[in-house]
Amino acid sequence: MGYAHEYADAIMHRGRVPMDPADYVPNWQDGPRKAKFYPGADSFPLPDAPYPADATLDRGLCAEGAPGEGEFDLVTLSGMLRDSYGLTGRRLGVQANTDLSALPFYPLANWSRGSASGGGLYPVAVHWVSGPSGPVPPGVHYYSTRHHTMQRLLTGDVTGRVRAALGEGAPGPETDQYLVLSIKYWQNAFKYNSFSFHAVSMDLGACVQTWRMWAAARGLAVEPALWFDEARLAELLGVDPEEEGIFAVVPLKWAGYQGSSGQGCAASVSVRRKDAERSRTVLAFDALLRMQAATSADATARPAPGALAPAAAHPADPAAEEVGLPPARPLETDVRTALRDRRSSFGRFEARLPVTRPQLAACLAAAVAGSRLGGDTGDVRLAKLYAFVSHVEGVAPGSYAYDPERRSLRRVKEGRPGEFLQRNYFLANYNLEQAGAVLVPTVRTTAVLDAVGDRGYRLVNATVGAVAQSLYTAASAVDLGCGVALGFDNISYTEELGLDGTGEAPLLIMMIGNERPAPADFRYEIA
Repeated sequence: MGYAHEYADAIMHRGRVPMDPADYVPNWQDGPRKAKFYPGADSFPLPDAPYPADATLDRGLCAEGAPGEGEFDLVTLSGMLRDSYGLTGRRLGVQANTDLSALPFYPLANWSRGSASGGGLYPVAVHWVSGPSGPVPPGVHYYSTRHHTMQRLLTGDVTGRVRAALGEGAPGPETDQYLVLSIKYWQNAFKYNSFSFHAVSMDLGACVQTWRMWAAARGLAVEPALWFDEARLAELLGVDPEEEGIFAVVPLKWAGYQGSSGQGCAASVSVRRKDAERSRTVLAFDALLRMQAATSADATARPAPGALAPAAAHPADPAAEEVGLPPARPLETDVRTALRDRRSSFGRFEARLPVTRPQLAACLAAAVAGSRLGGDTGDVRLAKLYAFVSHVEGVAPGSYAYDPERRSLRRVKEGRPGEFLQRNYFLANYNLEQAGAVLVPTVRTTAVLDAVGDRGYRLVNATVGAVAQSLYTAASAVDLGCGVALGFDNISYTEELGLDGTGEAPLLIMMIGNERPAPADFRYEIA
């Protein structure tokens, strides 16, 4: 049993037993940048990328089975990056979150992005490793989110090293174009200390799921690899493997690719440019260091087919009372529009206008669609979904398990859940009782770790992040507000849902509902 089991248990109990360092206070004045900074690096702007109106969210979430046959080029890559991690607007609306006072000040401004992120910190760094079939000289590039440009960090074809790091049996097409996703821990740990590993691995899932939806709606495929030689890729990127984890590699089926020449495999070269840290003091946290060590130790041990089957989500209890749902409201909004309209509600829920059953059905189906990350994790559904219903037309208040096979609810407990939900929420930025429903994904974390080792912790949280991103985007498409939070007593949810003997861990709460009319938003786009 590795350290990830111990960390997972501490996460589950942190509402009752604070994690070390319990007295930690962030030094906001000495915080890091919200992106890497490479002084002097050459850069080139990415092109505009139109998005077709028929590339709907329904298509993006329901594209299962055969992978998309389309091919990426520079325009589609640009569009996918802009709509997932690029800056698309300002967040200046009056709401209930604690950072409201900072929003009007430009140096501290929050910018909206398509993907969700814990604390709005966006720690995922996207690197494009391009080979000869690309439109620019081969090399390693860093995606600068604030400028929507690629910064060149290394010149030369090193795609052979990425290919070798992936090893035999890696997912995705044969190619010489790769996206390598890393996470610089201090970018999140300065705020969340030991808890940060839990948060950033969900961010990874949210980013990858955005890509999967965006690509599938356009007939493209994104199949992430989570198992590979992490040390080799950290060396290639020139990063300290204790300070920055390499979390995923996404091979891209590229237009014009003619096959691998094998060049670049032997040369042991690395990016020499270094990210310039803003913080004068950078702290290390023991739990974070140990989780990076534990989850990278056996990074090349890709799970065998079927290895995750023993950790699959339990089916809903067929003996429990069934509450039928109508067909889901169609998600006819194109993916780009849904992503750009996505936001956190932060206390704006209004219970006087209940959620409709087709809206709830659409949100539940979308969340479950996000519970399979694909790639080298296979097609096993790891997440099960529960719903605390407060204000939904035609559904009695209570707690339910979602039955994805029948697309219905199975009753767990009767009665209004609002008092329970609010009592076990630690922050003041949401009134959970005013939400139409609170959805809770659970994963059998211990079973995943037993099946594939400590690196499976990254998969557990990436799955939950993908579920959250799917729900956020679907809620946008069906005109509902949405909010996601980690600040709750996990053990209380285990007890309330009767999960003590199932091994299921409630890892996130996701609120949906109608918002108050006429919100006080600043129209940044016409200012």
